Amino acid sequence: MALPFDPADLDPADYGEKQAIMEMDHEEAIEHVRTVCTDCGFGIPVEFSPSELLNEKVDADRDPYYVLGACNPAIANEALDETMRIGGLFPCNVIVWEEAPGRQRVYHVSIMKIARLLGMTPDSDAWDDIVDRTGELVEEVFDRLDTVDESGTVA
Repeated sequence: MALPFDPADLDPADYGEKQAIMEMDHEEAIEHVRTVCTDCGFGIPVEFSPSELLNEKVDADRDPYYVLGACNPAIANEALDETMRIGGLFPCNVIVWEEAPGRQRVYHVSIMKIARLLGMTPDSDAWDDIVDRTGELVEEVFDRLDTVDESGTVA
């Protein structure tokens, strides 16, 4: 199957990729990310640990990996008014995985931007507004995370 574009040509901003590094315990990082998401206007209706599931079911020996399914209900409702297909990508996942003991990576991609790239959404001002507002909320989340830059300095 050929994609309608070359993924190598995309800039991470095209699909809303955000990342942060946090120097803290995995469970502490999950709680911190959950609190920041909630403070910024996201609920967390779904969360689970794929690593725990896979370690239990298929003896995968995975390092800690956790998914927080974030949702802003008002914006989600508007998105569904624009296209029912967007629900196939709900919720907006924020991932926390342990890169090393005491070092966690937080990762997110924008389902709203990905849906637009895939042609699942209308080309409209209303959709542009949804993308902008969800992007602003995610930006606020990542601005509030206690992150560490490449030199090890807390940002």
